[in-house]
Amino acid sequence: MKLRDLVYKLYARRVEDRLDHTRVPKHIGVILDGNRRWAKASGGTAEQGHQAGAEKIRELLGWCTETDVEVVTLWLLSTDNLTRPENELLPLVGIIEDTVRDLASDGRWRVHHVGQLDLLPGRTQQVLKEAEEQAGEVDGILVNVAVGYGGRQEITDAVRSLMSDRAARGVSLARLAEELTVEDISEHLYTRGQPDPDLVIRTSGEQRLSGFMLWQSAHSEYYFCEVFWPAFRKVDFLRALRDYAARNRRYGG
Repeated sequence: MKLRDLVYKLYARRVEDRLDHTRVPKHIGVILDGNRRWAKASGGTAEQGHQAGAEKIRELLGWCTETDVEVVTLWLLSTDNLTRPENELLPLVGIIEDTVRDLASDGRWRVHHVGQLDLLPGRTQQVLKEAEEQAGEVDGILVNVAVGYGGRQEITDAVRSLMSDRAARGVSLARLAEELTVEDISEHLYTRGQPDPDLVIRTSGEQRLSGFMLWQSAHSEYYFCEVFWPAFRKVDFLRALRDYAARNRRYGG
């Protein structure tokens, strides 16, 4: 083992030993950013970057299991990504399909899709449906795979679903407007029934949400990490948890 690797391992263990497990976030949202830039810096292709990023996901979920995280939401493909050139989009979608299959077949994670299913290729839709069926009852971390996801679209879909539901019950638009509550909309989100994310992590140094879980992250803590997603290490994850544990959450106060 190289000296640098040994020092890193010892440092990571030190950070982990000092982590307050009573203040670990129960739901973590992750914006997996920087695959292409990592590949460019490494002299590789965009596809190689996305593949390296996909392989990092299993490591992340393993770290989450060790630290009692219960829900993880992974933003794998945004609605904006769907406008990319076909020669880049198709390999990325294929990598996502393989990743979702692997997560579902692992036996340790429950898989749930969040996003607009009808915007995705038919094969991708089928993969996501089968993954939910295969791993829907697994007693492990709930993994939300955000594919074809956009925060504004989620809120739009939630309002549309709510209005359709009330109309089917014979509720007038005027009555709905008068009685509408925050909880009513929350019950129609893609993540309905789940706790909101306590912590949102974004890699690659970008310091914005880009529409990720706009409704659910109203009171989330944010952690922006400089490293590109394929280079994200356990110590980076532990630092994020340490930073979260040290904060005094005010929930908008």
